[in-house]
Amino acid sequence: MSKLNIGLLGAGHLGKIHLKCIRQVEDFNLIGFFDPNEENGKKVEAELEVKRFSSIKELINASDAIDIVTPTMNHFECAEMALKAGKHVFIEKPVASSPEEAERLLELEREFGVKVQVGHVERFNPAFVAVQNKFDSPMFIETHRLAQFNPRGTDVPVVLDLMIHDLDIILSTVKSKLVNVSASGVNVVSDTPDIANARLEFENGCVANLTASRISMKNMRKSRFFQKNAYISVDFLTKESEIVSMSDVDENDVDPLAMILELGEGKTSKEIHFEKPVVEESNAIVEELTSFAKSIINDIPTAVTLNDGYQALLVAHQIVEKIKS
Repeated sequence: MSKLNIGLLGAGHLGKIHLKCIRQVEDFNLIGFFDPNEENGKKVEAELEVKRFSSIKELINASDAIDIVTPTMNHFECAEMALKAGKHVFIEKPVASSPEEAERLLELEREFGVKVQVGHVERFNPAFVAVQNKFDSPMFIETHRLAQFNPRGTDVPVVLDLMIHDLDIILSTVKSKLVNVSASGVNVVSDTPDIANARLEFENGCVANLTASRISMKNMRKSRFFQKNAYISVDFLTKESEIVSMSDVDENDVDPLAMILELGEGKTSKEIHFEKPVVEESNAIVEELTSFAKSIINDIPTAVTLNDGYQALLVAHQIVEKIKS
């Protein structure tokens, strides 16, 4: 099959990164981009040597797939135009401004039979990929996503800007229905919450505690998963993972150098194992765009579906409403 022609909407900070990454995806042919800011558009065109289209419609008509990296408020309008034109769509997170907009996009996806992938890039973080097959019904999850202040992104609450990454990771890991959400947050330097904490409770008893801040002194993106006989730590920032697991001790074959945990009289001792999985070096944005191309070519579901993006957005909005109340 020949390469898929892909165009990009929105050549801001992240959009420029996407333009560079698309060029590393062998199944895509980058045909150009559209940005409504003419000054920025000309600058990007010259800097990256990529064609600047004069309108969204012109770019969509020339493409097989569209990569939407515009501000969130424009996601729905751009995606609607592309889907109605029968084009495959990649949309940065959050997928839309509201759950209602995301529901409408789901209807269009079904109607036009195209592929839609949402840019929850942490699914492709090599530290998370390295431990993906180690999860076995985690029952307590704790996440911290802290960032130093940056005016970019403060048009939306920190829940939609940062916490939504961890919401998607948790929803993809916990195979149970969400039954309760509680949250609190504070507006510190902007008009929307800059720091927030949320507690998610699932039908199977799993509890997830999430903290997100964009006014921290240092950056942190770390998640901890606790399950029976194991603790899994994922550092999305340093791209490192760690697994601490326990197994029953065979009294007839005890390793003298092993770390043994004595649980008390009448209980089987446990041997503690420490594992640092090999984390393959990779560019998560290139990986997610590559998977998007493969889903189109092989006609398989996208790695992060439109419904995945909708579910994360739905919970994010529940958290925002809880904070408001």
